[in-house]
Amino acid sequence: MTSFTELGIPDNLIKTLESQGISQPFPIQEQGIPAVLSRKDVLGIAETGSGKTVSYVLPILLHLQKQNLVNNRSADVLVLVPTRELAVQVQSVFKSFVPALSTPLKSMAVYGGVSINPQMKNLNGVNILIATPGRLLELIENNAIGLSKITTLVLDEADKMLNLGFKDEMDRIFKFLPGKRQNLLFSATLSKEVTNMTGLLLTDPIVINIKPRNDDEVLINQLGYFVSEEKKGPLLRFLIRQNNLQQVLVFTSSTHKADRVAEKLFKNGIDALSIHSKKSQGARTEALSDFKQGHIRVLVTTDLLARGIDIEFLPCVINYELPRSPKDYIHRIGRTGRAKSPGEAISFVTPTDEHHFRVIQKKMGKVATMIDADGLDLAGS
Repeated sequence: MTSFTELGIPDNLIKTLESQGISQPFPIQEQGIPAVLSRKDVLGIAETGSGKTVSYVLPILLHLQKQNLVNNRSADVLVLVPTRELAVQVQSVFKSFVPALSTPLKSMAVYGGVSINPQMKNLNGVNILIATPGRLLELIENNAIGLSKITTLVLDEADKMLNLGFKDEMDRIFKFLPGKRQNLLFSATLSKEVTNMTGLLLTDPIVINIKPRNDDEVLINQLGYFVSEEKKGPLLRFLIRQNNLQQVLVFTSSTHKADRVAEKLFKNGIDALSIHSKKSQGARTEALSDFKQGHIRVLVTTDLLARGIDIEFLPCVINYELPRSPKDYIHRIGRTGRAKSPGEAISFVTPTDEHHFRVIQKKMGKVATMIDADGLDLAGS
């Protein structure tokens, strides 16, 4: 197995990796680090929890160390992400390595949902900008940041960044970028949008496609429960209590449903909170932090937390409602079974969901073990 030293990572950064419990490169890092260091365009496809962020963070930092950087309001590296939570997470990875660098670098995450003024004031001297598209455009319109000197563009969760919901914003951002730059696209899935954009955005790219190993796949035990709509609540409470689940991420299809499920759990004595796009950024940050630290037993969310959010050793994910696509299902259940720790992914399947769930399983190439909830004693749950 290739070591970080053989990949060209200096000892000071290797010590930081080791302090984070990373002693050997993951496959995406083994291939991604030299590809990014080569300054070529890169398309990296690897499952969630595979270490994609580090595979571009380390070579970007090493590249910036060699540059004569100017302290102004023109960033050198732009990382675009779909959610505020992912922006904060990516920035924390960059920030964790900065103390080990010989040349200090400034990274900053900008996103909506909070006041724009503090972000505008702090942008001076930023080398690495991690941003959601909407807030980035607001900052550009206020002349708070320039993109004309960007040397590296990263699209993290590229399939989400390039779908129709972000298309107009992305097109506008591309117009502010210099023509000559390195482009890095990283995604857990190779969607049609990513395939289409590869030809337009990437020039002679290095393509890395890391397939899940068989032993990785078995880390996630997939279960399904046939259940009627009205029995979903009692079944959820039954499973939490019966299995003494202490850290559960529950997915719903809407913000309204997330609030209702969390409220019902709380009324029945199970510590739960909801987190979704209609919550304030402060509430979202606090809820996610409390959940990661084990202060909240159940976090009910939408697909907001299906992508890119790293919660180590999360034992259980429950699809209270099925996602719209197999791709979203992959992202959801990928929150568990991480860091080589086993996890359980449970899906509630109503009679109207059965065909859709069969389609999801066919795309996954794996059939979940199915249990009929009618055989369970849900009385009192």
